[in-house]
Amino acid sequence: MSAIRSAEALAQAYDAITGVVDGRDDTDLQRPTRCRGWLVADVLFHVLGDAQRALVALASPADGPADVDDVSYWRGFPSGGGDDARHAWWVRRSAAAFDRPSGIVRLWRDTAPAAVRAAAAADPTGYVTTQGHVLRVPDFLATLTTEAVVHHLDLTLELPDAPPPGPLAVRVAVATMDGLMSDDTVRPTAWDDHDFLLKATGRVPLTDWDRLELGESAGWFPLLG
Repeated sequence: MSAIRSAEALAQAYDAITGVVDGRDDTDLQRPTRCRGWLVADVLFHVLGDAQRALVALASPADGPADVDDVSYWRGFPSGGGDDARHAWWVRRSAAAFDRPSGIVRLWRDTAPAAVRAAAAADPTGYVTTQGHVLRVPDFLATLTTEAVVHHLDLTLELPDAPPPGPLAVRVAVATMDGLMSDDTVRPTAWDDHDFLLKATGRVPLTDWDRLELGESAGWFPLLG
């Protein structure tokens, strides 16, 4: 995907999250999500951290070459470890420090558009460093988009009227999951893109029929925590 399309995909992803949370009252912002122990406000705070990280990375160009791309980047983040638990606890406590959950929405509305503008202005041939890795700018934007789309689906567990993530953003996230699968894995025919993302990230467990269709590849799941 070109750098221009990568920036567009990130804009779709962040705009769609704004569409989920904007105008919600504090009751909605305290509803459960697909992230264990996290409320809507907690998940939003976590994605807000990504938008802030994007601003720092995009304003701090790095020398190449890249050591990971938009797929291999995720292989350094196995799920279920002690670091995951510590981060989850830190996010919950940090989000709770706001006077009201809607304060996180206000900060998100200021930060997310700034990150999108920085993404659109970034040198498409350049490199950035984040979380100990060097990535091409388009690949970095793809990692942000993938995380935003997955967390968008987390946010909507008890918000059935929420808008879905944008199609280009979903395409980026799906491409990431495809890249994390073995080459000979075929996605079950009954899965749509949202099913795939939820099952690939362990949000929804595989059924017996899924395991039958996936065969040995079922052992790869979840592809991403």
